[in-house]
Amino acid sequence: MNQAAISATIWPIAFFPLLGALLAYVLGRKERDWAGIIATAASALSFLWVVKLVWALPEAHYFEDQLFQWISLADLKVDFTFRVDQLSAVMCMVVTGVGTLIHLYSTAYMHEDEGRHRFFAYLNLFMFSMLLLVLGGNLMVLFIGWEGVGLCSYLLIGFWFKNLAYAAAGRKAFVVNRIGDAGFLLGIFLLLHLVGTTDFVALQPAIMSGNVALGTDFYTLVALCLFVGACGKSAQIPLFVWLPDAMAGPTPVSALIHAATMVTAGVYMLARMGFLFVLAPAALAVVLVVAVATAFVAATTALTQYDIKKVLAYSTVSQLGFMFMAAAAGAFWVAIFHVVTHAFFKACLFLGAGSVIHGCHHEQDMRHMGGLYKKMPITCITYGVSVLAIAGIFFFSGYQSKHAILGALEHWHNPHLKEWIEYILILVKFTAFLTAFYMTRSFVMTFLGEYRGHAHPHESPWPMTVPLIVLAVLGAFGGLALSGSLGFSLEHYLAALNFGAAAEHHHESIAAALINSWTGLLGVGLAFVMYTQLKELPGMFLRLVPPLSKLLSGKYYFDELYGAIIVRPLEGLAAFLWKVVDQGMIDGMVNGTAAFVDATGELRRITQTGQLRYYALMLFGATVFFIIFYYVL
Repeated sequence: MNQAAISATIWPIAFFPLLGALLAYVLGRKERDWAGIIATAASALSFLWVVKLVWALPEAHYFEDQLFQWISLADLKVDFTFRVDQLSAVMCMVVTGVGTLIHLYSTAYMHEDEGRHRFFAYLNLFMFSMLLLVLGGNLMVLFIGWEGVGLCSYLLIGFWFKNLAYAAAGRKAFVVNRIGDAGFLLGIFLLLHLVGTTDFVALQPAIMSGNVALGTDFYTLVALCLFVGACGKSAQIPLFVWLPDAMAGPTPVSALIHAATMVTAGVYMLARMGFLFVLAPAALAVVLVVAVATAFVAATTALTQYDIKKVLAYSTVSQLGFMFMAAAAGAFWVAIFHVVTHAFFKACLFLGAGSVIHGCHHEQDMRHMGGLYKKMPITCITYGVSVLAIAGIFFFSGYQSKHAILGALEHWHNPHLKEWIEYILILVKFTAFLTAFYMTRSFVMTFLGEYRGHAHPHESPWPMTVPLIVLAVLGAFGGLALSGSLGFSLEHYLAALNFGAAAEHHHESIAAALINSWTGLLGVGLAFVMYTQLKELPGMFLRLVPPLSKLLSGKYYFDELYGAIIVRPLEGLAAFLWKVVDQGMIDGMVNGTAAFVDATGELRRITQTGQLRYYALMLFGATVFFIIFYYVL
């Protein structure tokens, strides 16, 4: 699909959060409450500017804002360009819209924290980085935002840095993402070397036209390098271990990073570079295998978690796997569709969990909750709606996007894994069933039954409940609004993303939709019965299969495995280099030379007393020695 450029002013979208970060920190140090107001206003202004541009964006056109020439080296020219097309428009709407709601929520959630001026500065800086990533007109600008969200995630996850475990979680997220970024950088360098540009407008025709005779192997290599970067940002196996630990940050951070922004950056990048991935079917096969494995492992791990935020964290990892499945099938618009719906219901779930934690005075263990529907009705209803959405039950938004993902996989046209696609589909549907099961488990343990805690829970204030209500409405009806049922079709809007195979998407009757919701209905029903009527059954099942229980409660021992084969060997190597090579050899040689000079100096000091009679005696003695040596010996 050919698109034409229209010059427009785009930079304020990213500038407002950047200015907000500065003002929130500077002014917020003197008046703490101003920090949240400034940051929320900055995010809202950015959202309004996005709406203004999207409303004026014609079909088959894009807005472009060339700020300045960034790099000029021989034949390499890189402009610092912002670009808004249909894909970036959708992402900007999600980032700024959901981001504004999270900012508003945070004004109440963080009200008692003395460091809230720093928190809101980080939050706005994160928004700026994510918008830089989404608006970048080339991979170089995108990469600045890519690294920016990595830095801000480190700052926000380790926000309560006086707690050493929280600080370690921030470092872990930062280091793991750097591993993925190394692969991403390699992919960018390969494109620069062999194609000569990273600009999306120039890259797409150059690669898809066949004028650049690079071959399938090159496309596969570059696609895999880019996918390594996506694995880091979007928490796919083997680089997913940072995301569950990231729950150390304040709950609004989890809602922003793990629902609407950072973790979806990898999916956005795959969609943006879809024209390259469709030419590398082997790479897409790898993406599918990794995505299915990630979704299944995360879903089964969530079954045994009792920390409400950890349940949602593993749920996020699993849902990201579903997004990558759609991308692997070549249905990039479907991947973005699930990004949008997931932003609605997962942000609501995280904020709902934060409301519970706030109302229960920082309690996060679901075993110490229960019966909260009486004390927190708004939180209960909005959380319940979002559970139905993520479970994939018609008419809620998760059904629309998950059904499109399954449709895309059913029409897998990739020559690789074609004979395995039926078995893959069975595993994917089972994972969808598990999603409905463990999310209903979290709802029942938190809101139903009798209260098992010791605090005095209460409903949250309006700045927290209003975002919950808005997100719950979007989680309920957002899928219908985007699927074409109400006139607007995201598939048609993102038509340029259908570079290869697209999902077989068609309207269906309500009866058919309810039948197709069987995995979600079964998961919700079974979990409801097991955790309200047959409460001993889950424990009995796990006791009957001890190895499975240990495997799931141990989170598949990924951290222990990495510790054994990577972390501890590196620590041992570092200790050897420190104590043996650095201190023993290098310092030994330097210090040994100094010691030798010092010793010889001490010896020479014996002959330098400063006394004339001593020198005369030495001279006489030397004279006698030489006379004896010459005449006698």
